[in-house]
Amino acid sequence: MARYKESVCRLCRREGVKLYLKGDRCYTDKCGVVKRAYAPGQHGQRRKKPSEYGLQLREKQKARRFYGILEKQFRNYFYEADRQKGITGENLVRLLERRLDNVIYRLGLAGSRPEARQLVRHGHVTVNNKKVDIPSYLLKVGDEVAIKEKSTSSPKFKEIAEAAMHKSSPPWLEADKENLRGRVVAMPSREDIDVPLEEHLIVELYSR
Repeated sequence: MARYKESVCRLCRREGVKLYLKGDRCYTDKCGVVKRAYAPGQHGQRRKKPSEYGLQLREKQKARRFYGILEKQFRNYFYEADRQKGITGENLVRLLERRLDNVIYRLGLAGSRPEARQLVRHGHVTVNNKKVDIPSYLLKVGDEVAIKEKSTSSPKFKEIAEAAMHKSSPPWLEADKENLRGRVVAMPSREDIDVPLEEHLIVELYSR
């Protein structure tokens, strides 16, 4: 995603939900959504009933910001989901979940998706024992993900391993948190994905 230089808490406040962009801080009372539960800016506290288009747009922006994706790339994911069999909205969410950076986050090997994206880009992650530094790499059933052996000895990854022991992983992933690795054992179902999205609104937006 293009570099965002403003406070990421503003993004959460704009969407009205926690996007978990700051890791553990998002679970505390210091979270921006908890402290100021209204949109940022001069007119953030005004109450205005959104239009149908406004609701659809906000849902799309929320999804983009959850997964850290630019507009063009997100649109391409939608077109790919639309070509697949099944429900387009569910296909879209499943594609987003299968991104390498998201899987690293879901396995508990990073505190947030932005941190997971950074780990991938810096070459700390392998897929099937080969280094992959593309956060958008789509994983499939049977793929094994791990932190490089050379990286696991650093204090940073020792902290990650300790924190990971207290985090749960979705049923479509098999986690070996002690060794900082995991495996995709199934395709994610919509019931397994806890992201609070109404994906049908996104489909309606792109179908206009």
